[in-house]
Amino acid sequence: MDKDSKAVTELLDSALTESGLSQAAFATALGTSASRLSTYRSGKTKPTAQFFLRARRIAHALHAAREYRIMTAPATATAIREATDEDWAWRMLLQGRDHLRLLLRRRDGSEAAWEAAPATTGQPAFDALLAALTAEEFRAADEEPPEWTKIAPLPEPWIPEHLFLDPDEIVARTPAYLARLNIFVPARDLVTA
Repeated sequence: MDKDSKAVTELLDSALTESGLSQAAFATALGTSASRLSTYRSGKTKPTAQFFLRARRIAHALHAAREYRIMTAPATATAIREATDEDWAWRMLLQGRDHLRLLLRRRDGSEAAWEAAPATTGQPAFDALLAALTAEEFRAADEEPPEWTKIAPLPEPWIPEHLFLDPDEIVARTPAYLARLNIFVPARDLVTA
């Protein structure tokens, strides 16, 4: 292997370690497969310069987020998946979204931790809602939403039960960006203190 190829494989190995993720989770975060990432790390296949730079940037942002205990998209999806009840899943979703807001306000590149595509939450509706909220936060900050947030509408409307509102009231109070994705949650239920 030539010197440059060896340096690329070593730096990809370093990025994987820095990310704090398994090879499979890091591959998902980068939008590729674990087997493809493995071929890059072994030097059998050469990644594009864009992929290489993205891997390093996202790994660095994931590391920084972990050090500062800031939730990332992968961490938020894991927290939702591991939630013991739906109320806790909602709390984790909104806490993750609030952490993303903090990172976007910093304007220092740390929002790259949210460019990392998450694994599934185990629930297609929560996967879609996580993607929709993430995309909306990026748009609100005048940033391009990550590729993983570009999703199709749910095949069936999702209207989570509400203590005080009937389904028609929920639909009427849902922000348009969610309604377009067949997700119906009142705007006030997305507000955190």
